[in-house]
Amino acid sequence: MSRKSKFLSLILRHKPEEVGLTLDPAGWVPIDRLLRAMKAHGRPMSREELIDLIEGSEKKRFSISADGKLIRAAQGHSIDIDLGLTPREPPINLYHGTARHNLDGIFAAGLQPMRRRQVHLSVAPADAEAVGRRHGKPVVLRLAALSMHEEGHVFSRADNGVWLVDAVPPQFIGFWTEGT
Repeated sequence: MSRKSKFLSLILRHKPEEVGLTLDPAGWVPIDRLLRAMKAHGRPMSREELIDLIEGSEKKRFSISADGKLIRAAQGHSIDIDLGLTPREPPINLYHGTARHNLDGIFAAGLQPMRRRQVHLSVAPADAEAVGRRHGKPVVLRLAALSMHEEGHVFSRADNGVWLVDAVPPQFIGFWTEGT
């Protein structure tokens, strides 16, 4: 991830005050205001650079409003934001990538959002493995998402396809192995 993308993530997910911004309750901020704030804090970026960064990202971390005037992080917030996502029935299984050294805690207490507001889950094991690799030797966990949903856990899917849930109790967690 580029420095500019990391800085945008910091502002739009965690610390908008770093550049003197306040996000609306749904996490949106006017693009023009964002660009002015970034410039005022020594991080200039043109609208074209911003659009290129967003469109060129595989992860699709940021969303632009239908009218093209607002921007927000698609998910991953640590601040109190209501993305307004509709609860959805998840697939039978979803996947979570983590580092091997986290396994004891996960199997004892389940998956917790840690510094974020919700746990992030992937549809594809390969995507989960890539996430786990960022934290150490990767392990992919398979989560019985549909069973969780049937027991009342609420799932939603962000604009970028990442599935979100408040937490995953340990009884719904298993190891993913090729072919399962």
